[in-house]
Amino acid sequence: MQTHYVETKIMDIKTLHNKALDGSPLTLQEGVFLYTNSTAQELFSLANRIRFKLNPAQKVSWQIDRNVNYTNICISGCLFCNFHCTISQSDKGYTATKDEYREKIAELRMMGGDQILLQGGLHPNYDITFYEQLFTDIKSIDPELKLNALGPPEVAHIARISKISIEETLRRLIAAGLTSLPGAGAEILSDRVRKVLSPAKPNSAKWVEVMKCAHRLGLGSTATMVYGHIETLEERIGHLVTIREIQDCKPKEAPGFRAFICWPMQTEDTKLAQMFSITPLSAVEHLKMVAISRIMLNNIPHIQASWLTIGPELGKIALHCGADDMGSIMIEENVVSSAGADYRRNKEEMQKMITDAGFEPWLRNQDYSPR
Repeated sequence: MQTHYVETKIMDIKTLHNKALDGSPLTLQEGVFLYTNSTAQELFSLANRIRFKLNPAQKVSWQIDRNVNYTNICISGCLFCNFHCTISQSDKGYTATKDEYREKIAELRMMGGDQILLQGGLHPNYDITFYEQLFTDIKSIDPELKLNALGPPEVAHIARISKISIEETLRRLIAAGLTSLPGAGAEILSDRVRKVLSPAKPNSAKWVEVMKCAHRLGLGSTATMVYGHIETLEERIGHLVTIREIQDCKPKEAPGFRAFICWPMQTEDTKLAQMFSITPLSAVEHLKMVAISRIMLNNIPHIQASWLTIGPELGKIALHCGADDMGSIMIEENVVSSAGADYRRNKEEMQKMITDAGFEPWLRNQDYSPR
C-alpha cells in the first residue's frame, strides 16, 4: 500500500510538471499539491526551466529608479508598517515639497535613473485634485520623468473621497502624467487576512477592480505578494491564481502585469510582531515561493528576485529558481527598511550581483525595453 501511494504521488507530480512546462495554468489545488509534495530542488528546477522557456537569454534585467514617499500620513492602520503616522501626529507627519522633489529628481538623474516610484498612503484629506497638482508639479520639474505611482489601495481611496469612479480617477491621473501602476498594497488577496493586517485598507475585490481598470486603460503594472505572517499556504497560492486571472482579463494589446514580485513580511518592532508569534521564514521557503510563483503565473513574463528584503546572496540564488529580474537599486526606500530590511546596492554592485550569479546584466526600462 505504501509503495502504491509513493508511485501515485510521483506520477501526479510528473503530470503537473509537464502541465506547467506546457504553459497550462495549474489550479489552486494543483499548486498546493505541487508545493507540498515536490522537493525544493524539484520546484527550483521546474521553475528555472519555465523561466528559460519564457526568457531564453542568459541575461538578468535591472533598473534604476527612486522610491519617493510623498507623505507618511495614512489611515490604513497596517499592523506591519512602522513608517506611517496619523494626521493628528503633527510632529511626525509630513508631505514632500516641490523643492524636495526637485532635489530628489536631480540626484536620480545624476545616478542615471529616469523614473520615480511614488507612493504614500491613504491620506484622509487628499482627493484627486491634490494628485493632479502633485503630478503636474513633478512634470514641470522634469517633463521626461516617468511616474510609476500610487497603487490600487491609493487609487480606490482617492476615488472614494473624491466621489468619482475608479475609471475617472485613473483617467485623470494618466492625463496628469501617470506612466504605470505599481502592484502595491496587495499583501495577500484574502479578506480574512486583510481585515487583520490592514483594517482600513480597501478589500481584495477593490484591488482587483483597480488593476482590471488600469489594464483596460492601457497602463502597465506589476503584481506583488507579501507572505510569511498570518496567511495559509492555500491563501498564498490563491493569491497567485487571482493575479493570473486578472492578467487573463486584460485586453490583448494591453501590457497588463509585466512582472510579479513576492517577498517575506518584515516585522521588526511592528504591531504585527507584538500581536502574533511569527516565525521567520527560512531561505528555502522564500526560494520555493519564487519558484511556485514562476510555475503558477504562466501568463506573466517576468519574476523579480526581491533582493531588497531577502538580501543580495539569496537574491542571486533566486535567479536560479525562476526569477529573471533583479528589480531596482531602489534609491531611498523607507517602508520595508523601517521594519528590518535595510539592504542597499549601487549600480556597480547590482551588476556585480548579477554577473556573480552567472548571468549578463542588462539595464531596462519599466516596460522591460532596454535602456
